[in-house]
Amino acid sequence: MIILVGYATIEGQTRKIAEAVAASIEAAGDRALLFDISSGGEYAIGHPEAVILCAPVHAARYPAAFVNFVRQEAPWLRGVPTAFVSVSLLIRSEFDEERDEARHFPQGLFDETGWKPRHVHHAAGALRYTEYDFFKRWIIRRMAEYEKAPTDVSRDHEFTDWQALADFVGAFLTSAKG
Repeated sequence: MIILVGYATIEGQTRKIAEAVAASIEAAGDRALLFDISSGGEYAIGHPEAVILCAPVHAARYPAAFVNFVRQEAPWLRGVPTAFVSVSLLIRSEFDEERDEARHFPQGLFDETGWKPRHVHHAAGALRYTEYDFFKRWIIRRMAEYEKAPTDVSRDHEFTDWQALADFVGAFLTSAKG
């Protein structure tokens, strides 16, 4: 089975997640076609047999290029097995209302684009302190203090649960082939 793994990334964690999704697909014996949606390019083959899309939430929305892709491809996406990985730091919050907010971000995307995947996975992202400019690092550190997240700005902090992601991909592959 050929599976498109499309992603949009802002700080790189979603690309890393999409690469792990593709690696899990390949390890299961299927072919993964990794595609950076933000590149504006075309994927190299006709329409794959299944799709897993990955996108980060920043400022309560997904990247515009990702939303545009989903809107444009929604008729095709509705006809093949699909899954969505929503990447947000809020999913790891200690506050119930913030985790609930993160769980509801995908519904806005689905309402806006007309696409509803069979499976949705919420993955926590990363704090990339070493890549932020001074102002962003200062703001993010203050937010991290509030969330009781790591505040050591001398290194990055990753929160993605890689085993949960691999399990999600495995379950999707089983479902897509069934």
